[in-house]
Amino acid sequence: MELLLPNSANSCPLTTLGFLERAASAYTDCPSIVYNNTRYTWSETHRRCLRLASSLSSVGIERGHVVSVVAPNVPPMYELQFGVPMSGAILNNINTRLDAHTLSVLLQHSESKLVFVDHLSSSLVLEALSLFPLDINTPQLVLIDDADDDAAASTAPTSPPTVDFIDTYEGFVEEGDPKFKWVRPKSEWDPMVLNYTSGTTSAPKGVVVSHRGIYMMTVNSLIDWAVPHQPVLLWTLPIFHANGWSYPWGMAAVGGTNICLRKFDASTIYNLIKKHGVSHMCGAPVVLNMISSSPNFEPVKNPVQIRTAGAPPPAPVLARTESLGFVVSHGYGLTETAGIVVSCAWKPEWNELPDSERARLKARQGVKTIGLTDVDVVDRETGESVKRDGLTQGEVVLRGATVMMGYFKDPEESSRCINGDEDGLFYTGDVGVVHPDGYLEIKDRSKDVIISGGENISSSEVESVLYSHPLVNEVAVVARPDQFWGETPCAFVSLKNEFTQKPTEEEIIEFCRARLPRYMAPRTVIFSEQLPKTSTGKVQKFLLRKIAKSMIS
Repeated sequence: MELLLPNSANSCPLTTLGFLERAASAYTDCPSIVYNNTRYTWSETHRRCLRLASSLSSVGIERGHVVSVVAPNVPPMYELQFGVPMSGAILNNINTRLDAHTLSVLLQHSESKLVFVDHLSSSLVLEALSLFPLDINTPQLVLIDDADDDAAASTAPTSPPTVDFIDTYEGFVEEGDPKFKWVRPKSEWDPMVLNYTSGTTSAPKGVVVSHRGIYMMTVNSLIDWAVPHQPVLLWTLPIFHANGWSYPWGMAAVGGTNICLRKFDASTIYNLIKKHGVSHMCGAPVVLNMISSSPNFEPVKNPVQIRTAGAPPPAPVLARTESLGFVVSHGYGLTETAGIVVSCAWKPEWNELPDSERARLKARQGVKTIGLTDVDVVDRETGESVKRDGLTQGEVVLRGATVMMGYFKDPEESSRCINGDEDGLFYTGDVGVVHPDGYLEIKDRSKDVIISGGENISSSEVESVLYSHPLVNEVAVVARPDQFWGETPCAFVSLKNEFTQKPTEEEIIEFCRARLPRYMAPRTVIFSEQLPKTSTGKVQKFLLRKIAKSMIS
């Protein structure tokens, strides 16, 4: 046996990019993408992605270069998940809700060579590039002009100056070679994606995941959710969120139909489900709340599988959503794990329980998926596992194939959260408990992070802006529970005594909105003469969280 070693026939690098080749053969004329009046088959999508990769190579994009995308869930966004890495480049999806300053910081930090820009984000990206220092080259731009969305085009503030763009997306695709030989990774450990997460500080952290990690996450996600062949997936989850939890590549593996949409509300979701026979959806708990709170949302005729993660969904929201014909699968993951790695595996005997008890059980995060080696909750000081009593809290730690390679250009932060020992662990910073049946339940996300509508908000970044207000003396920002968004920022503010002029809550909020993306600005401001502190002068945020929690909206 010792003579049987790995060889070139059995050690090809794992990559999800080959899924597209198979889809073109196995699901040739089956629908791949549907968006308004646009329809593509899998053979067409395969050719378009090859042309896209070819054009990227022709403009100088090489193996290891970073190519960024600022776009919603329109067809080009889906194609770019394949086309960019097929050119050898590293794919960097960027949140469309960022402000120009943050976007500029990310583009500089990633050293992005080219950016694909949705036409509604063109002004934002151009403003971000104007903030680059003079000694740093700005990336090339390609404009995604959504010709199949008259409503979106009519809301564009101004026509983007085309002189700043080297081409339109369709022109860029047309110029490419459909017979292009795509660039395979030399090693499955080659970086494939770079995704930024705010984490617990205001400094951006670039999460790097390899081809191997994405491959394992994609297969893991399909199996754990029991995705069948040729499902119909409605893209209610932004693809810029951890690459849509790896389902763009997963849909190619099973020949699914991707129903793309630029933006949505409850009526849009309902109409698309009826029109296209949607079978699967993903989204943060805010999507569940949107569906279940709509007075006009009727029960669906056929069950729709919906996977949720991002924040613990309230049990009442789960119950209301399932009463409308949705089958909710709840899980837990991070940008650092490329998708969901813990899920609430459902037990048949739970079906006999009352609705409220079923919803309570389903609100728990669950057990490790097959792609994860270990999940545990440990005492950070001792490293010992906490009691499985559902009460003793500790830090959630993970180990498995999908855990990131590390943070880009940040070895110190990488080593802080990843233990490099033989039995190393990834320390998530999230607080949880383990129930007697072995199921994990998250009790609190990282203490400085607020998750609003699936978006991570750094409380320290909001605090920094508030501290720049001339009348503010001290400030602390914590999460306030919200029935729609899950959480919203709540600011506790003490004012300087030397000023007789006192700002109102509305003025403080508008001050933040002028300096931050709108979703990061506080929704609530509480004025206090003095913030509670420890003997060493640290603000006791746990006391403020209790106050905010009592104010659930």
